[in-house]
Amino acid sequence: SPFGSRSGQATRGSSSFLRKPSYSFLDTDNVKPLDGVKILDLTRVLAGPFSTMNLGDLGAEVIKVERPGAGDDTRTWGPPFVGLESIYFLSVNRNKKSISVNIKHPKGRQIIRELAAVCDVLVENYVPGKLSEMGLGYEDLKEVAPHIIYCSITGYGQTGPMSARAGYDAVASAISGLLHITGPEDGDPVRPGVAMTDLATGLFATGSILAGLLQRHRTGRGLHIDCNLLSSQVACLSHVAANYLIAGREAKRWGTAHGSIVPYQAFRTKDGYLVVGAGNDQHFVTMCKVLNLPSLLGDSRYRTNALRVQNRAELVALLSARFAEEMTRTWLSRFEGSGIPYGPINSMQEVFAEPQVCLFLILLWWFKPVTPLKRIQLPVNHRAHSRAVIFDVSAGARSCGALLGGGMEAESSAKSGKLGPR
Repeated sequence: SPFGSRSGQATRGSSSFLRKPSYSFLDTDNVKPLDGVKILDLTRVLAGPFSTMNLGDLGAEVIKVERPGAGDDTRTWGPPFVGLESIYFLSVNRNKKSISVNIKHPKGRQIIRELAAVCDVLVENYVPGKLSEMGLGYEDLKEVAPHIIYCSITGYGQTGPMSARAGYDAVASAISGLLHITGPEDGDPVRPGVAMTDLATGLFATGSILAGLLQRHRTGRGLHIDCNLLSSQVACLSHVAANYLIAGREAKRWGTAHGSIVPYQAFRTKDGYLVVGAGNDQHFVTMCKVLNLPSLLGDSRYRTNALRVQNRAELVALLSARFAEEMTRTWLSRFEGSGIPYGPINSMQEVFAEPQVCLFLILLWWFKPVTPLKRIQLPVNHRAHSRAVIFDVSAGARSCGALLGGGMEAESSAKSGKLGPR
């Protein structure tokens, strides 16, 4: 591994797993940051798969382990589907190899141990203690893989009164206070449009795994990372939490507005919405000029941000009336080049028609070819992945055949080159 040796590895198996990669003969312009790093992915749903997908995007080899038959729960989360696979599942599982292993069976658990011995990282999101009951917890696996970076992603952490609970994004978002501060000012709490708690946890896990690889490079030893939805989202409360902890100020919902900056929110136009933010007093002056509201510049109530926060209602009413007089495209044209942060609230169709988004996607496809989402598939079927992966850590084809028997691995009906039904 490029991030230190995998000390204590199994002595059996293909040398390709054990050999430290040499980059002297490679085109260094095309070497990815995590080339040579192997990830054993025992996660499902979103936070874990999102993390391991990011690691795969950085060049790591990701081996996704799923239960025989059903596989990852999100395979059925639809419609929409591509064939028999949900788009939800496909959206967070690119760049991965897939195998089916029954970890409830002793032979299945042996497969996981041998894979861990030759991988750099293991990521799992089982309820705390579940894998330990099977002999696959960190304390168990470090005996055969002392180098392993073992990342546990749970709902509420490894200890504490809530640790045994299953964790789902919306529930953790509620307990963490995110739903309390999200939604209309005088309305009900609102769940964000995407699972931000899951995604934030996945990003924390990714960063922690990368830090763990660096630490192992220095110490030669692996470690256990405890990452959970609740702690991740509480950490993301940022200044809202600080306002309460330091100033004793309870948080509230502001809709699209901001509790400490005025104006900074969405304004309705004749045909849509425009979000505009005046982060400093000069921004506000410029904004008033763009809006042709010179009377506001001489009004002492709006001279500083603190005063604008105090007089929020009156100022927002004046600005709202002005924005409503023109079409969104008119305001976009007038704010262009002003230095003011601004932008429309886009639908998905509008998002992917935005020139800046299109430019980014073109560059992404140029450097890393992909296919449209409705056609994204992993490159080989389950059986091909299973035999290739298990052969590398087993004592040859004969042992491989034995491990794949007895219900350890589910035969896939997928066509070659595609990730098919479980």
